[in-house]
Amino acid sequence: MSAILRTAQINNIQQNRLLASVPFPQTVLPQNQLLAALPFDEWEHWAPDMEPVNLQANQILCEPGKQPAYMFFPTTAVVSLTYTTVDGASSEIAVVGNDGVVGISLFTHGSNTPSQAVVQSAGQGYRLRAQLAKNVITRAGPMLDILLRYSQSMIDQLTQTAVCNRHHSIDQQLCRRLLLSLDRLNSNDLMMTHEMLANALGVRRESVTEAALKLQQAGVIKYSRGHITVLDREGLEQRSCECYMAVKRARNRLLS
Repeated sequence: MSAILRTAQINNIQQNRLLASVPFPQTVLPQNQLLAALPFDEWEHWAPDMEPVNLQANQILCEPGKQPAYMFFPTTAVVSLTYTTVDGASSEIAVVGNDGVVGISLFTHGSNTPSQAVVQSAGQGYRLRAQLAKNVITRAGPMLDILLRYSQSMIDQLTQTAVCNRHHSIDQQLCRRLLLSLDRLNSNDLMMTHEMLANALGVRRESVTEAALKLQQAGVIKYSRGHITVLDREGLEQRSCECYMAVKRARNRLLS
């Protein structure tokens, strides 16, 4: 089956399901890359249980210390995974968008997750109920292989984030973080306040404001009232540390 025919068939299935459940506009939605990588017959198996959902900004998808109720596959939304210490300090440990899934603990060991998953950029996606997600293991098909590959890419992201937070400047960390969002959105416009970025990086808000001002003065970004427009992506990449490209290369290698 040709790639063009397979894509058309997948879009037809999605259209029929979305028109039946409609919180979505009646257009072809961008694909989650993991779901798009499934063989067509495997997608047909899971499609009836994939519920289309609208994800709102600041919506909590999973609480720390609890078992996720769903596995989420974002398509146009971006989700931040954060860890909070006992004294209330928090830091972002990973970002999930149309490249991945939220709730990987459901198919790895099924236990509680240590991090909180909160929607950073509103958008759409699919969700799969917890019990059905656990069936991925017993089915042992292409879905399991793809999710295991993604789990490895998440480990790479977590590791590189820890290295970045320890050894690189806030200016470099900010560039890396903006690039992570750009890769998961079909736009150069990011709805992110300085406070959100400070919480994500685990630094003072004033430090983010200073770093963002440097980027704006250099003509790399334009910032106004929680709205960041990236004007020069190449310039952003040049100012970022090696962590961004290291994670991107590892992800592309594992999920190709």
